[in-house]
Amino acid sequence: MSPQIQPVSGFYIAPEQVSDGPAIETLLDHAFGPGRFTKVSERVRELAPLRRDVSFCAWEAGRLVGCVRMTAVRVGEQPVMFLGPLAVEADQRKAGTGGALVLEACAAAEAAGFPVIVLVGDEPYFARFGFSSALTSAVVLPGPVDQRRVLARGASTPLQGTVRA
Repeated sequence: MSPQIQPVSGFYIAPEQVSDGPAIETLLDHAFGPGRFTKVSERVRELAPLRRDVSFCAWEAGRLVGCVRMTAVRVGEQPVMFLGPLAVEADQRKAGTGGALVLEACAAAEAAGFPVIVLVGDEPYFARFGFSSALTSAVVLPGPVDQRRVLARGASTPLQGTVRA
C-alpha cells in the first residue's frame, strides 16, 4: 500500500507506487472492462510513459478505491499533461473520491510545470474542475473521438495539433 499523504472523508490519497500496479489494473478492469484497451485515451497513454509523480491512488482501509494517472505529452508544440484513466470503485462514487483525485493530480501537474491538462471525458462532470471543450476543437488524438469530449484546463489560447510524445 502507498504511503498516506492526504486524509479525505474516510479515504486517503497517496502517490502511485510501482507496487500499486496490480491493484490498479484490477480496478481499471472493474471500472471499464476489456473495452478500455480500444479507447483513444489508451492510444495516448501508449505515446509516453506514465508519470507516477503526478498519478495518485485513493485508499480506504487498505483497499484501493480509486486512481488517476497522468502522462506528459504535447499537443502540437504545447507541452500538456494528459489525465486518465480516472477510475473509482462503484461504492465510492458518491464519496467525492474522483473529484479529490482529479484535484490532487491537477495540482501536482501544475507544480511539476504542466499548467495545461487535457483529457477525454464528460464536460458536465469535469467542468467543476475547470475543464472545458472551448479551446480543444483543433486537438487531434491518435484515433476516433467525439471532439466534444476532448477537454482542457489551464489553456489560455486554443490548443492545436496532434497529440504526441
